[in-house]
Amino acid sequence: MPRRKLPVIPTPRPPAPQGNVELVINEDHLDRVVRQGILSAKVSLDIATADFKAMLVPVRAGDRNARSIVAILRDLADRGVEIRLLHAGVPSSAALKELRRSLPRGLTIRRCARLHAKTVIVDAAAMYLGSANLTGAGLGAKAAGKRNFEIGIWTQSPPLIDGVLEQFNALWEGRKCDTCRRREICPVPLEEPKL
Repeated sequence: MPRRKLPVIPTPRPPAPQGNVELVINEDHLDRVVRQGILSAKVSLDIATADFKAMLVPVRAGDRNARSIVAILRDLADRGVEIRLLHAGVPSSAALKELRRSLPRGLTIRRCARLHAKTVIVDAAAMYLGSANLTGAGLGAKAAGKRNFEIGIWTQSPPLIDGVLEQFNALWEGRKCDTCRRREICPVPLEEPKL
């Protein structure tokens, strides 16, 4: 008996990207995502990362002096940038120690145990979307032999940014919590760190 052909149901596609989309590979993450991205925020910074560590960032290329990403986020928040950091695990002990000193107004941190996405959205106008966590190994701040192999995109495409922001907001606001099947490990939906 011949196989019956099933009808082809078209899958809805997201809108085509508009604007520049550039590939970011390995150590290029430090310049593109951190120096040209995070450090340039004027209004808002939305970060999703599975892993959050107090990575040390050489602010300029070749600079021997490095600053902790927590100190950088604190400075941005003190200048009025609204920062939302959504991460999956417990921050590294160094990050927690720095955060305990003072959590500035304008820097809000939440934890979702199922989060695995990695994105940095700067002023809702530019975005990194890729594999790199907010760590030195991920964002290229470690020495050449200690960096992860990472890949992502940097874009100013409004439809892409809007789509990622919608997903980020759904997670941030807890709209996924009711249907989450891992509630047993997350007794407080979207827990904020106990500093």
